[in-house]
Amino acid sequence: MTNQSLAPFGDKPVYKAVRTSRLYEQIVQQIEESILKGALKPGDQLPAERELAQNFGVSRTAVREAVKALREKGLVEAYSGRGTFITNGTSQAIRQSLDLMSRIGQQEGLAHLAELRQILEPEIAALAATRIEDQLLATMREAVATMDRSLHDPDAYIEADLDFHLALAEAAANPLVLSLLDSIVGLLREQRLRIFRIDGGPERGQFHHKRILAATEAHDPEKARAAMRAHLGQVREDSRDSSAEEPPSSKSST
Repeated sequence: MTNQSLAPFGDKPVYKAVRTSRLYEQIVQQIEESILKGALKPGDQLPAERELAQNFGVSRTAVREAVKALREKGLVEAYSGRGTFITNGTSQAIRQSLDLMSRIGQQEGLAHLAELRQILEPEIAALAATRIEDQLLATMREAVATMDRSLHDPDAYIEADLDFHLALAEAAANPLVLSLLDSIVGLLREQRLRIFRIDGGPERGQFHHKRILAATEAHDPEKARAAMRAHLGQVREDSRDSSAEEPPSSKSST
């Protein structure tokens, strides 16, 4: 059977059905070529798994293997409930570097992370308030609702918390912003886990999340910036409390 041209991303790259025993490698190669040619850019979302399988003429298993390989190369990142997005190719290297730095000096690393967030996220929130679209507002609302239901479920709460902040980063409509936040997701997850264990930590977080959401819904950049600053001040205080309460023997990565 001859190769068949397919158009998976609307007007974007045209792929060919693959016929080989290592299907996923050819999928990886075609997506890499699309990135190199600029047909796929940082921040672009890949189609759903089922659609990719149809576009390439392969099984969903082959697509899953391909996406896994692309993630390992640092070319894509998957977000729970939102899909898989193209990164700028440097996110994995940045993530590994930041992760190593935080592990070498655990407490100092957490302080640096809190400081970095205070520099970046208030301005991200302000940009998002002026640029956000209805789909990402719906993502933020659902994340807040999930956190309300998960005040005693750290895994569900933390993933929804990450979805909330990454939706803001995506709404800023700057792929470099999203890539930078993506590069510190692992550190953010660990920080949130520590705060979740502090008495009242999740509830305090929700108070601020709802203020940020309200300001974003109102498309008010000043209020969004101020609400995020207040939230990060609370995060920094709770992070200090978590470090003070944690015994030295348990201060290891989660």
